Amino acid sequence: MKTIIRNAHVVLPDETVITSVLIEDATIAAIDPAIHSEADLEIDATGQWLIPGVVDDQVHFREPGLTHKEDLRHATRACAKGGVTSFLEMPNTIPNTVDRKALEDKLALAKGQCLVNYGFYIGATLDNLAELQAVTRTPGIKIFIGSSTGNLLVDDQNALEAIFAETRLPICAHCEDETTVRANAEAYAGETDVAFHSRIRDHQAALIATQRSVDLAIRHQHPFHVLHVSTAAEVDVIDQAGDLVTGEVCPHHLFFNVEDYERLGSLVKMNPSIKFREDNEALWQALMDGKLQVVATDHAPHTREEKGKPYPECPSGLPAVENSLALMLNEVNRGRIDIRQVVHWMCVEPSRIWHLRNKGAIRVGFDADLALIDMEAPHVISHENQQTKCGWTPWNGVTLTGSVVQTWVMGREVFRKQQGHETFSSDHGAGHEIQFAHGHG
Repeated sequence: MKTIIRNAHVVLPDETVITSVLIEDATIAAIDPAIHSEADLEIDATGQWLIPGVVDDQVHFREPGLTHKEDLRHATRACAKGGVTSFLEMPNTIPNTVDRKALEDKLALAKGQCLVNYGFYIGATLDNLAELQAVTRTPGIKIFIGSSTGNLLVDDQNALEAIFAETRLPICAHCEDETTVRANAEAYAGETDVAFHSRIRDHQAALIATQRSVDLAIRHQHPFHVLHVSTAAEVDVIDQAGDLVTGEVCPHHLFFNVEDYERLGSLVKMNPSIKFREDNEALWQALMDGKLQVVATDHAPHTREEKGKPYPECPSGLPAVENSLALMLNEVNRGRIDIRQVVHWMCVEPSRIWHLRNKGAIRVGFDADLALIDMEAPHVISHENQQTKCGWTPWNGVTLTGSVVQTWVMGREVFRKQQGHETFSSDHGAGHEIQFAHGHG
């Protein structure tokens, strides 16, 4: 099967040009193919933008074990709609993904169910070092240095030293200091206003855990990625560590702050918590200065019923995969950033950091994971039009300009939006297991 996408504004690794792209089967076969090149399908993309598919390196898709909140079929439809063509999923499903069997079970579950490409982290525990050393078919190791579910909390210094010293895969971590969080929770015990969540999971909790983790990475010279950075103070810690340590920010920490609790309540209850307006601005600046490298979602859905429980019973987390790219494109239209920066943060850098093979760029020989964008198309986000199984969004009622009109995964169209009508591929086997280039396949 050959497809030509003609006359798009194509965001290439080194330039943006109006040109055409030829897809042959699952691969980008040519950029600027001869005008007379023939294909099975021709798409006139005049006036539209073609970018690499987004790589979201931090999602919680809840399967197995928590599929009343989300599942792979709904979540990957949400990805396709949002221009996300590859995801890396966290290990706190049920059972926790903490050994090779659980990982292989997850991969088997994903095959045939995912509209987009998939990979799964292995989670660290206090006693699974041998599994972390032996595992393949994973982007890396996830450590919860702070509250988590099951047996995934790793707060013991000796265990952390061993993981950083004696494993070779890249490591990422949720950085909130458990001692600080518990002391704050005790101090505010009995409070029922959700805004206290940002006092319990405060700036200090995030900073202490990030400092601790970065120290481990530097002393053991181990590549390390700080997930969902939420404070201005963490940025300098990450930046001073040099190329060994990278960091990412999520849309909720860019767009929401403590002022939004009054309007949105528990819908914006997150771990790490949302912080202050000054942190929003510092995180945007850190992205633009290259001090943070990645924008990812931490897509973590819960049902409306669960989120509606009184504080502190209501769970932390929100859905975002189908809106993250559109939120960033809207900022392009507002003049805050440009589209090349969006591609760098959401495609290029996550592919580089996690060693994804043939992803993250429009380049001959790379996988044909692509998103076609209408930068002028306004659309309103609503609870009713969400693909995620949980059926709600904290951006309900927000109007954005710029949205995905077509998505390809491994050369196959998986999503199209035409005259307001959305269609998805009926074949949920379009997604492939992601291949990693860090020493194994």
